[in-house]
Amino acid sequence: MTKGIFITATGTDIGKTFVSALLVKKLRDNGYNCGYYKPVLSGAELKSGKLIPGDCSYVKDIAGLGGEPTDYLSYMFEPALSPHLASKIENKHIKLEKIQKDFKEIKNKFDYIVVEGAGGIVCPMNLDSNKPLLIEDIIKGLNLDIIIIAPAELGSINSTVMTVEYAKNHGINTKGIILNNFLPDDRMQQDNKIQIEKLTNIPVIATVQNGEKDLEININLLTEKFKEI
Repeated sequence: MTKGIFITATGTDIGKTFVSALLVKKLRDNGYNCGYYKPVLSGAELKSGKLIPGDCSYVKDIAGLGGEPTDYLSYMFEPALSPHLASKIENKHIKLEKIQKDFKEIKNKFDYIVVEGAGGIVCPMNLDSNKPLLIEDIIKGLNLDIIIIAPAELGSINSTVMTVEYAKNHGINTKGIILNNFLPDDRMQQDNKIQIEKLTNIPVIATVQNGEKDLEININLLTEKFKEI
């Protein structure tokens, strides 16, 4: 049975793609058949008349995955906007059922799979129906736990605690926190790590410095964060 984890963040442009690539690479470098999936991507680049999903392309290249970048996602939009607005502009309705179907097909190729969200945990996929579709609905629809990517900088305590509390209040299990752009000699960032763990009762399982090529985490600890699905 495949094991998976969902990567979300305290907001947008926090480093979900960068860390997701390191997670997949870490597992594959240690002999695990690990894959990647991104349900929704906005901000795709138009090159020679073809849309390129940059996030998927980056993870594929860093982690050494085969196939095409488009093999690892369900919805792709050119406007670099919230998915609910990008999909509205392009007149493509995001449906949970398609995401669940695609995920089932992709995960069956791997023993472990890292699923990367869009934006933060409240990022809307569509708001036009009677029942809005948010990232949290995708997380629960795929039956996954989460790892939260947070910045190590000033303000991270507040945004991380709020994200953990939101997840908890909506029935989502947080398995760990990863601090991105961490400066190990910075006293404030060291304290951020301590206080985040104390206030959330969730472990910071790794810290990632800018431009890191490998994720410093015990492989057994990492695999324990994945949930059978």
